[in-house]
Amino acid sequence: MAQGLGAAEALSSEPVPIELSAGVLRFVPAHAAPDDEAYEAFIFRTAQVPTRDNLHDFFNGLVWLHFPLAKRRLNALQAAEIARAGIGAVRGPLRDALTLFDENGAVFDAPPALWEALLARDWQRLFVAERALWREARLLVFGHALLEKLSSPRKPMTAHVLCAPGASPSIPIDDARIAAALDPAHLASKPFAPLPVLGVPGWWAPNETAGFYADAEVFRPPQPSRR
Repeated sequence: MAQGLGAAEALSSEPVPIELSAGVLRFVPAHAAPDDEAYEAFIFRTAQVPTRDNLHDFFNGLVWLHFPLAKRRLNALQAAEIARAGIGAVRGPLRDALTLFDENGAVFDAPPALWEALLARDWQRLFVAERALWREARLLVFGHALLEKLSSPRKPMTAHVLCAPGASPSIPIDDARIAAALDPAHLASKPFAPLPVLGVPGWWAPNETAGFYADAEVFRPPQPSRR
């Protein structure tokens, strides 16, 4: 955050016009939002993002600035669900998936062999046998809560990687492509693959050591299917 500025002021100083249906997006102090209106509904109605002076909300703002189409799509889907079903004790499958991606999601554009290993939770293949293939892969941490956690890295941190609808699970790391992959019916099926992000080659020095991926508390085997 810029010295002497709060998070909302620092983010609003960026000259990036982002159009929502209610107007140009602005970051405002958290107290600007009424207590009796859902956060996502307030953003959709006013084009204002309530922002506290902390890393969590600052990273949220940075994701808005870098991926405005995807964030606008997430917000529109959240607001539509709130308008349809209201706010209850349970969000429902679509709102759960939207929140999960917004907070903890990631996008992976990688060769098929890496995807096959990730979906199978074959960690030795993903991170060891196919390690050289990571030179051809790109992983984007999209979720602002996960970005906040990565400021103090811990081995168990896990991203929920969105698989694209269709034959190929890869999503090119492009704002418009990410937004296009946010299909409500697909999201409601929770099409996410867990990925312990500190296992990614080059992301954390300890993963170069022997035995790093043998930790079954982090690199968990797939659950047996129930019949």
